[in-house]
Amino acid sequence: QVQLVESGGGTVQAGGSLRLSCAVSGVAFNWYVMGWFRQTPGKEREFVAAISETGTSTYYLDSVKGRFTISRDNAKNTVYLRMTSLKPEDTAIYYCAANKGAAVAMTASDYDYWGQGTQVTVSS
Repeated sequence: QVQLVESGGGTVQAGGSLRLSCAVSGVAFNWYVMGWFRQTPGKEREFVAAISETGTSTYYLDSVKGRFTISRDNAKNTVYLRMTSLKPEDTAIYYCAANKGAAVAMTASDYDYWGQGTQVTVSS
């Protein structure tokens, strides 16, 4: 059974930081591209960041470049999203996802497995 379990969400003031974690089980983690997406009510799920299987390549939404960092620990089957200089517009439910495609994907439909999400709220 494939499981992706996010943790680390919460409420912070603008300018603050959070680190999200996503623990993966049931798949060969180092075969999967991992991504983070976010969603707010009434909007489609938005790509935030992705990382290649070995961690050598990373990709980001323009609005989070320089503030967010995606990383992975293949020994721990875990992917992380370090978020700094948080803004109220970063408020959303954040989801991690796994993609066994041939290339890093930035579209939600390309991902095979999803976590349940973790709420991030940034107050002004």
